[in-house]
Amino acid sequence: MQDTINWNERYSTRQTPWDSGKHSPELDRVVDERPIKPCRMLEIGCGTGTNAIFLAQRGFAVTAVDVSSLAVDQAHAKAKQAGVNIDFRVADILRGADLGPPFDFVFDRGVYHHLRTIDLWGFLTALSRVTKSGGHYLTLAGNANDRSDPEIGPPRVHAHEICGELNALFELIELREFVFDGIVIGGVSVSPLGWSGLFRRRPA
Repeated sequence: MQDTINWNERYSTRQTPWDSGKHSPELDRVVDERPIKPCRMLEIGCGTGTNAIFLAQRGFAVTAVDVSSLAVDQAHAKAKQAGVNIDFRVADILRGADLGPPFDFVFDRGVYHHLRTIDLWGFLTALSRVTKSGGHYLTLAGNANDRSDPEIGPPRVHAHEICGELNALFELIELREFVFDGIVIGGVSVSPLGWSGLFRRRPA
């Protein structure tokens, strides 16, 4: 199955409710509380670069990819304004993009919960390429425990699904609920329930 969403169109028409313009407080919490020190890292689905810039400011050597060239163009401009050096690339993680050696830390906000419905095996194959043995993977995903309208907010995943689907590659460190912030849909602020899943890559 192929992704049918035209991401350039979404960015050109500003149909990007996930793009709050502020870095994720949950990412901030994990970096502060967990053993993730500045290292060579990859953000999958970086959008306009807000979280990548935050990580670069924290001392990480950041490579950040997105399928939308418009988003990456905006990310370049924002990084230049912020005075940080980030290796932004237009790339489809499902198509075997060559991003160099595996990374110590891989992060996505809202990619796993989307691509698992498109090509879970392809996404897991990509994660196996880009994550270093013993390295960390953090995904922020929609939470099936959310009792609000399922048509509003991100795709939702059950705890047993996220753990089961990632188990072959990763050891679970922490799975906790949090709330996505800064999301506006139809002019209305919403606070979808999410999963924050931190994993450690098993030895190859």
